[in-house]
Amino acid sequence: MKNYDLIRHVKGESQFVDDILVPEGLLYASVSYSKIAHGELININIKDAIKIKGVRGIYTVRDIPGENQIGGIVPDEVLFATDRVEFIGQPIAIVVADSQLIAMEAARKIEIEVNELPVITDPREAFKADQLIVPPRTFNLGNIDECWHQCEYIIEGSAESGGQEHLYLEVQGAFAFPVEGGGVKIISSTQSPTAVQRVTARILNLPMHKVEVDVLRLGGAFGGKEDQATAWAVMAALASFKLNKPVKLILPRQEDMIMTGKRHPYSSDFKIGLNKGGKIIGYEVTFYQNAGAAADLSPAVLERTLFHCTNSYYIPNVKATAISCKTNLPPNTAFRGFGGPQAMFVIESAIYKAAEEMGIDPLEIQNKNLLDEGDEFPYGQKTENCHAKITWRRVEEKYNITEIRNSVNEFNNNNNIYKKGIAFMPICFGISFTNTSMNQASALVHVYTDGSISVSTAAVEMGQGVNEKIRQVASKVFSVNIERVKTETTNTTRIANTSPTAASSSADLNGKATERACLNILAHLKVTAAEILNASSSSHIVIKDEIVYQDGTKTNLVWNKLIKTAHLKRVNLSSHAFYATPGIHFDREIEKGKPFAYHVYGTAVIEVTVDCLRGIYKIDSVKAIHDFGKSITPIIDLGQAEGAIMQGLGWMTIEEIIYDKKGELLTDALSTYKVPDIHFTPDVQIEFLKNSENPFGIFKSKAIGEPPLMYGIGSYFAIMNALKQFRPDARFNISAPITPEKVLLNLYSKVYANIPIQ
Repeated sequence: MKNYDLIRHVKGESQFVDDILVPEGLLYASVSYSKIAHGELININIKDAIKIKGVRGIYTVRDIPGENQIGGIVPDEVLFATDRVEFIGQPIAIVVADSQLIAMEAARKIEIEVNELPVITDPREAFKADQLIVPPRTFNLGNIDECWHQCEYIIEGSAESGGQEHLYLEVQGAFAFPVEGGGVKIISSTQSPTAVQRVTARILNLPMHKVEVDVLRLGGAFGGKEDQATAWAVMAALASFKLNKPVKLILPRQEDMIMTGKRHPYSSDFKIGLNKGGKIIGYEVTFYQNAGAAADLSPAVLERTLFHCTNSYYIPNVKATAISCKTNLPPNTAFRGFGGPQAMFVIESAIYKAAEEMGIDPLEIQNKNLLDEGDEFPYGQKTENCHAKITWRRVEEKYNITEIRNSVNEFNNNNNIYKKGIAFMPICFGISFTNTSMNQASALVHVYTDGSISVSTAAVEMGQGVNEKIRQVASKVFSVNIERVKTETTNTTRIANTSPTAASSSADLNGKATERACLNILAHLKVTAAEILNASSSSHIVIKDEIVYQDGTKTNLVWNKLIKTAHLKRVNLSSHAFYATPGIHFDREIEKGKPFAYHVYGTAVIEVTVDCLRGIYKIDSVKAIHDFGKSITPIIDLGQAEGAIMQGLGWMTIEEIIYDKKGELLTDALSTYKVPDIHFTPDVQIEFLKNSENPFGIFKSKAIGEPPLMYGIGSYFAIMNALKQFRPDARFNISAPITPEKVLLNLYSKVYANIPIQ
């Protein structure tokens, strides 16, 4: 496979926002932001800043011609602060100058007077103060109040999961320039071109057709550019609109980390009840989501948490309540998994604590409660083509779990300081946007007279290989060499009203739309071929490997000749097609429906070794059986799975976001925020589940972007199991990430779990 992007990445030829040739007269922008987490905004003094040579303009809320509002789900987020600031990093003004250095110097010269107010950084404190983003939501199944008398064991506890920095290689950025007729064009590093277009139009008081947004590719995103790329693009557009000049805004890495939201931290309470045999009878959970200072995508993330509250298990009685809490931190946002990992971590924590109480291995409870065909989720949908038990059994068989467990036990019996632990991690992840209306996509396909093909869709390439998959769709439908196919930039003038590239759905949605557009053209070409060959019907025509066959017999008519003839015959060689996922729906009044087109399943076993003297550990291996469906591009899917697993491992272990009580980010650089590197990387083995064709995916494949991340959760419990080998009687707190510092505090605290590990 010759992946267009990979080759250019290696050569250093791939262009990103900061590489693209820009119009003459380019100006540079820098953002002046609040250094206070909460307070009344008394005054903004720009006198010293505006005097600096080379400064062309400074813009605040007073300069917005339209509405000062960038909120999507909830209109609660301003572009520039007005009468108060609500988090450190909140934009107050944008400075435009002849150079980046001048703009940054001037931004530092702006004096901001703030009357400080109390700061809340903890979601439980926000809940007590009735500081909520949206009203709480609850999913129910069975009768939670009546089930507890059936339980032999009832365990209650809490679990904390931390945030995570996206750390995309390409920082947030955009540049904008004026176009004829009073409009503006924006080159943006965004997963959501239409969101940038819509919000820019609102801010500038323009119709959307006067705002064009173009995206070539992103240098990574992981959800961090689904909603949060919008503000920077809009600021660049505002400055360009005001000055009638091209303006570029690229955030420095540290400012990017300070000013943008992360994966949502959660603080959760659970209650789980089981019978003697280890069957889970009831599960009650309350999630306190740390949303930050504005909604952003928090309500949707919260909803996804509810959808995945029971992970890969069938539990007959469930009550799950989710609360989005407003704090004085940057608005937290989408991150690979989108609230699902936080939910899965809590149910796995509950199972771990239940196993501890019952004196058994957690995998015994996991195994006995796996989903089966026709089981009902708490949101009303029932399983179809369920592969939960199949992947579990295959892991046991493929990787010889009995041998692994015996080896781990032997190691632990022979070592006092080093201890090994293993954990199983089954996953079940629903595929579709949970907002039903977003499950739609369009594609525009042109076949040119030389036989080359152009495809435009809403899919944004951000390293996940979606462009290559779309090229393969066109190549396969037309049965032509893939080198003939080019994917165009994602542009709001060619493909309107786009859904973001997110929810692991882009290959499905945009691939299906591309397939339909190609089939439309192919139908015209078959009619033309039938006319050329004097065939009685186009049904007798097949194109295979760029050669036309009639009734199974090879002819002299080839692709290029067919295209040229079709054009001369005035046959339409272009098609715009639309696709909407069928059969999905969800009623938020009753919290029931069928929100997902299908589910992705898988099981992994994770093995770790812990140095119980120093607190450090090594993730030895992650061995998984994953449900890819019928993969279109195995090499891309394997890379996505491996990358997702590493990101999940990082979230659970060493990636720790730390804010102080005043809302200041302490981990605002790569010197203070640690991510997995090559030395951290374990042995990762992934087998593609066989016989797993998916009728709802493009060419019977399954989505890949997000589900494997959840395997990383198993690393937390593998480490905890190793710690239990060192301190068998200890009762540890559940607090992720489980950094080496937390390992030591757990192991050597005199009372173990009686000292909270924050």
